[in-house]
Amino acid sequence: MRKNNKYTYVHAASATDHGSRTYDVNGSRLPSVTTVLSATKDQSFLIKWKNRVGHEEAERIKNYSGKRGTSMHKFIEKHIQESGYEDLTPIGVEAKPMAQKIIESGLQNVSKYYGSEVTLYYPGLYAGSTDLVCEHEGKDTIIDFKQSNRPKKEEWIEDYYLQIAAYSMAHDYIHGSNIEQGIIMVCTPDLYFQEFRFEGNEMRQYRHKFLERLGQYHGKSVA
Repeated sequence: MRKNNKYTYVHAASATDHGSRTYDVNGSRLPSVTTVLSATKDQSFLIKWKNRVGHEEAERIKNYSGKRGTSMHKFIEKHIQESGYEDLTPIGVEAKPMAQKIIESGLQNVSKYYGSEVTLYYPGLYAGSTDLVCEHEGKDTIIDFKQSNRPKKEEWIEDYYLQIAAYSMAHDYIHGSNIEQGIIMVCTPDLYFQEFRFEGNEMRQYRHKFLERLGQYHGKSVA
């Protein structure tokens, strides 16, 4: 795929305090999309899982998965940017084939990209870093790469859809674009690949749902 410089993205420093991430954009500190979603999601399933496996084991799994996901993202990012990267740690050795699976199975239909690991923000409301803004099968698209310990069911990953919906709203507002499609690409350690797509009316519905969650986060209702 080739780089297209149609859009110019800002660089915003991020900071994490007690689990909440913020972005400093043009002197304004904005909550991250993931922080908004984490603070407003139903935690009952997570609590049950922690109680079942034990809080210490749950924390270990969470931390390991997070590091593996970071490594996987780095492999994909460097592939897109056509620069070399290697991670010979045990986590890196596990993450590399997961990244390669996403590259081989998911990115073959991307003809060009506008930005990789870029900051997107909606002034005064929220910000975040998205994995890839690109043209996928002729449609301007935002793609998020996810790792998972097991295959996902669509009903489990609504927040992934909301995350992309939030990024698409921010991109359209700042850049005057028309992000038509969102794609979530998931890979497990045993290299099971999944792709979830949404657009049109479904995209509009998820944008509205994110605004409702944003309203909850700020302690007010969104009409």
